[in-house]
Amino acid sequence: MISVTCQDCGHVDKQSSRFCPSCGNKLVNESEESTDVFEVVGSVPHEYDRAQFPENCGLFVIESGSKAGARYGLEDEVVTIGRHSEVGIFLDDITVSRQHAQVERTNDQYLVRDAGSLNGTYVNRERIDSAQLQDGDEVQIGRFRFVFFHGIGN
Repeated sequence: MISVTCQDCGHVDKQSSRFCPSCGNKLVNESEESTDVFEVVGSVPHEYDRAQFPENCGLFVIESGSKAGARYGLEDEVVTIGRHSEVGIFLDDITVSRQHAQVERTNDQYLVRDAGSLNGTYVNRERIDSAQLQDGDEVQIGRFRFVFFHGIGN
């Protein structure tokens, strides 16, 4: 059994908990896979977002959820979204299925498909099995709300 020391309060946990039983902060075990931590940013004009990615490339900007402000370029033919560690867009929240959804790129068109998730995938507040994405569409996966932008016309 591995013991982990809380970086905030110094409590030594021998139970391999994910959170410190003393102060409640997340415990990090060096042998575990770690996830990115994103700083929440204020409102940034979406013209800035488009300038950061290639022309004709789709882009997701997370508007709400623990990763608010994060930006993901949709450059691959298929981008998977979920809670599994090997997906393209990792969303660490219990409201997200391990393989929740995928975005397929065909030329300059983007299609989002639900991958049989429990909570569903929503585009513009309507539950979908699949939907063609248009510039400005809102995609909701669990507690995360994305806005889709298309890089045409940079």
